Amino acid sequence: MKIRKPKLTLEKTILMLISVVVVLSLLVTDVLISQDVSNTTEKDIEDKAVTIARIVAHSSVVIEGLDGQRDEKEIQSYANEVANSSEVNFIVVLDMKGIRKSHPDITKVGQPFVGGDEGPVLQGKEHISTAEGTLGMSLRAFTPVFAPDGKQVGAVAVGVLLNTVQETVAQSRAKIYQGIGLGLLAGIFGAILLARKVKKIMFGLEPAEIAKLLQERNAMLESVREGILAVDSTGSVTLINAEAVRLFNQAGISDVVSIDITEYVPQIKTVLEAGQPALDSEYDLRGITLLSNTVPLKVNGKIVGAISTFRDKTEIKQLADELSGVKVYAEALRAQTHEFMNKLHVILGLVHVKNYDQLAAYVNQIADRYQTDVGSIVRNIKEPVLAGFILGKLSYAREMGCELELVEECFLPQPADLEIIHDLVAIIGNLVDNALDAVMNSENKQVLLNLAYDEGELVIEVSDHGPGIPEEIKEQMFNKGYSTKANNRGYGLFLVKRCLEERNGQMEIYSQEGRGTIFRLYLPYEIMEDNQYD
Repeated sequence: MKIRKPKLTLEKTILMLISVVVVLSLLVTDVLISQDVSNTTEKDIEDKAVTIARIVAHSSVVIEGLDGQRDEKEIQSYANEVANSSEVNFIVVLDMKGIRKSHPDITKVGQPFVGGDEGPVLQGKEHISTAEGTLGMSLRAFTPVFAPDGKQVGAVAVGVLLNTVQETVAQSRAKIYQGIGLGLLAGIFGAILLARKVKKIMFGLEPAEIAKLLQERNAMLESVREGILAVDSTGSVTLINAEAVRLFNQAGISDVVSIDITEYVPQIKTVLEAGQPALDSEYDLRGITLLSNTVPLKVNGKIVGAISTFRDKTEIKQLADELSGVKVYAEALRAQTHEFMNKLHVILGLVHVKNYDQLAAYVNQIADRYQTDVGSIVRNIKEPVLAGFILGKLSYAREMGCELELVEECFLPQPADLEIIHDLVAIIGNLVDNALDAVMNSENKQVLLNLAYDEGELVIEVSDHGPGIPEEIKEQMFNKGYSTKANNRGYGLFLVKRCLEERNGQMEIYSQEGRGTIFRLYLPYEIMEDNQYD
């Protein structure tokens, strides 16, 4: 099913979100700071005007000019010179009658001061005001002028036009706006980089796609019959499915996440250290035998963890028993079908030649053999799966041109533990197959099979008259994969040995070159209480 992509991708969402956050942050900053900047700028202008007014008021040129000790025309040139150098719009010197002694416009010199805000300064008080004069609205700083004897002889007014003040404030705000713009661009650029980085980390997937993949992964993990366990490089559990939890709970381990998992699953520690997979391993989890496969997880060639899949060996054996039973019945039917077709051909030939006497004898012979084989096996082998298996091997031996004979005294009651049947099928099957292969080129093609039960012990004996086993082969024939036959062989005796070890059994081998071989095995064997002895 195709995932419907949202209108806004993750990249666009991150870009929009960060851009909005940056814009809002910068706007709030502008609101909070710009007014302070405006007030600070105006205060700086006021302080500058007051400072200049005080400097001019303390100038000897101004004091002596107003006191009549110097030509008052010098006040005009001095005031204009200071105004030009201090970048204020005007410096006006007044006498005690409010008559200008200096002004940027020389025609205004000697005329009364305009604005009406000079009253306090003529009374000896320094102050700041805003009023409209001949040059327009301006911010004015007034400072009184005192003679050396302390008598006030006039005043100084330093003014800055309001449009100049507003321009200065606007310039200060412009710097703030420039910072806001640069911050916005940096935020957008950072948002783009962040969105692309997040997108790359998530392999180009959108959140909806990641959520769907996570749901599918969880569904797959919970649907499998195997326990699945993942750990990081330190051995801490990072993922576990319900089947794994069930198996650990069955073993008496309730909190799998908080334990040191390497103490219970030793393969994980080995895989983390060696970096090599451990396949088809068996280990005991508090009495539960598990079959596991553990592989390392690598990222850029570095081991970042491991994942282990495992299953209860008992369940696998049950499946193997079912599969073995089906295979046995299939082999038995195939061999018996082939044998039956050959017999039908013989019967058809006798019918064509009308030799009815010999036909009757042949049919009686077939019936007697069938009754002998089936009757003796069913009577002596109480486990149906194993009985069917041996019947199949009898037909298989005849098909190969050999003879597999079941010792008349053999007897096998039903076991209390049905799991042992799987091991018996593996043991008997591999030993009989090896014996049949051994006698294929011998004059005596007979193989004997004997099963004897005695007080909790089962004895399995398979003997042949083949060429025997050389001494150099005896030392290696139980190794996994070792075979003197074709490729993909060499597992039969290895399985026999492993089954014996798991069942605490023993094995004796008697073999001489040219005189045949005897395999005798001893297995603990508990029987069902209601076994009938015929």
